[in-house]
Formats: sequence, C-alpha cells, structure tokens
Amino acid sequence: MELFLLGLLLCSTLTGLLTEAVKKLCEEHGFNYYANTLAGIDAAVVSVLVGIGYVLFTGTAVTPQVVICIIALVFMSWLCAMVGYDKVIQAISQFKTYGKDE
Repeated sequence: MELFLLGLLLCSTLTGLLTEAVKKLCEEHGFNYYANTLAGIDAAVVSVLVGIGYVLFTGTAVTPQVVICIIALVFMSWLCAMVGYDKVIQAISQFKTYGKDE
C-alpha cells in the first residue's frame, strides 16, 4: 500500500507538470485542447511508464494485482491532475488578493 501511494504521488506530480507544460505549448502554437482530456492522456502515459519502470527495476512478475494497481494508478493520477494544479493556483491567487485587501 505504501509503495502504491508513493507511485500515486510520483505520477500525480509528474502528470500535473507535464499537463501544464503541454498546455503552455498548445497555447503558444494556438492549438485548441480540452484540459481534462489532456490530463487523462498524460496520466495514462505517466502511470504506465511508472508501472513499467517499477516492474523492471524491482524484477517483479507481472501479476493480475500489478496490472490492477497500474490501472488504478491511471485513474487516480488522472483525477489528481484534473483538480490539482488549477485548485492550487486558485488558492494562491486568493491568498494574494486577501493580503492586498488588508
């Protein structure tokens, strides 16, 4: 369980950063995109890569439990990426405006 949560932390952090980087590139080049779809694709790619890396580095056999954990990692990382970065930026901007009002 601890290892799964560590993987989720790693995936959600990397997914959030990757999603924001791709959003910036799309905005610079004038491409239209859907943020949640982009976050989902990034989450799937990052989670699968982290899962494969874990299996390769530890020499773990690919069992149904490992596959289920990777699938769960994809969905949980997607959820974290959709609500994570935007909410953090919103909270920071609220703190900034709260400090200026006083």
